[in-house]
Amino acid sequence: MTHLELMKDVYYVGYVDFEVRNFHGYSTHRGSSYNAYIVKSGDKTVLIDTVKRPYFESFLDKIKHICDPSEIDYLIMDHIELDHSGSFPLILKYIPNAEIIASVRGVDVLKNHFHQEVDTEVFDRIRAVKNGDTLDIGNGKKFTFVPIPMIHWPDSMVAFMTDDNGKNILFSSDAFGQHIATTMRWDDENDMCEIMEEAEKYYANILLHLSGLIAKTLPVVGALPIDVVCTAHGICWRKNIPEILEKYRKWSTGEIEGKSVLIVYDTMWESTAKIAKALTKEIRHRGIPVKRFRLTQTDYSDVITEAMKAKAILVGSPTLNNGLYPSVAEYLCYQKGLKPMNKVGFAFGSYGWSGQAAQEIAEQMKAAGIDVLDEMIKIKFVPKPEDLDFKEIVDKLIEKMK
Repeated sequence: MTHLELMKDVYYVGYVDFEVRNFHGYSTHRGSSYNAYIVKSGDKTVLIDTVKRPYFESFLDKIKHICDPSEIDYLIMDHIELDHSGSFPLILKYIPNAEIIASVRGVDVLKNHFHQEVDTEVFDRIRAVKNGDTLDIGNGKKFTFVPIPMIHWPDSMVAFMTDDNGKNILFSSDAFGQHIATTMRWDDENDMCEIMEEAEKYYANILLHLSGLIAKTLPVVGALPIDVVCTAHGICWRKNIPEILEKYRKWSTGEIEGKSVLIVYDTMWESTAKIAKALTKEIRHRGIPVKRFRLTQTDYSDVITEAMKAKAILVGSPTLNNGLYPSVAEYLCYQKGLKPMNKVGFAFGSYGWSGQAAQEIAEQMKAAGIDVLDEMIKIKFVPKPEDLDFKEIVDKLIEKMK
C-alpha cells in the first residue's frame, strides 16, 4: 500500500496513461495521467475525483487497497470533464452512502452528462458548494471550496484542505497540471526541465485564452498557505510551488522573456518555403532568436507553445483555391481560439494567379489580437533572388517589436 500513499492520510488512486498521444487534439508525447485522491481522517474518508472511464477497474482496485469503497463518506468532484468524471456512474454503486460535492455549475454538468446512466435520486444527494463553503472531516482536516469558473470549464473549482497535524493541500483541478506519465508522483522526483516544459505546453494549449481570468484568480490562490499542490494531471508539487506560481503569473499576464520570432508556414511547391527560409536567415543575422515550423510536419500544440513565448509571429501560406492552404487555415483557427497575448507579426505567401492567402492570414491574425504590420510579402510563382531581400520589412518588424 505504501506506493499509493503520497503523505500521511493522503493516497493516490489515479491512472497513469503511458500510451495516450492525443488529448482532444493536443499531442501528448510523454503520455498523461488522470489523478484522483483519497483523504482519510479518523472515521471519515473522502474521494476526490474519478478517472477516465476505460481505466475504472484500475481506479477501483487502488481504492480497495486503501479502504472498503462502501466506507467512503464524500466524493468531491472538482471538475466534470470526462477525463475526471468518466467513472462517476460506475463508482456510485460502490459508494452508496457517499455525499457528492460539486460546484453549483458542476451539479448541472453532472446531470447533463449522466442523466441517462444515473438514477434521479443520486442527484438528490449532491451538495452544491459556493465560494468559501467548507467540509470539516475531523482531526484538524477541513476543506474550503473555491469555484474557478471557466478555468477551464464553467464548473471548475479547487478544494483547499487545511490540516492541523500536517500539510495544507491545494487540490487544484486542472490548474498547474501537465500531460506527462510517470510513476514518481512528486516534482522533485522527476526531471524539472521536462516537467516545466510540459506545464508550459499545457498552459499554452488549454489555459492560454483564459489568461485574464487566471491573472485575477492567481493572487487569491497564491495567498493561501499552500504546502502541497495535488493536480488533476501529471505530477504533484511540493518543492517548486513558488516556481510554478511565478510561471503562471508570467503566462497569464503575457509577460515575454526576451524578443524572439516564430515563423509558421506551409508550402505546396516550395515557393513559400523559400520565403520562410529567407526570413529566418535575415532575422538570425540580426541576432534575434528565431524558430521555424512547417505545419504539415508539426503538431499545432507544439507550435502554439512556441507562439506563447515569442514576441513576433510570422505566418505564411501559398494561395490554394483562392484561399489558404488547409493546414495554415487550421492552425490560424487554433491560434485564434487560444489568443496569444502581446504579439506582433505579419503575413507572407506565394501565389500563381489570385494571391488572397496573405491577406486572409493578416485578417485571421488581427482577429486573434496580434498587432499586424500593414506590409505583407506576396511573391508570384517562384521567388527570384532579389525577391528574397527582406531587410526593409524585417527592419519594420524589429521596430514594432520594441
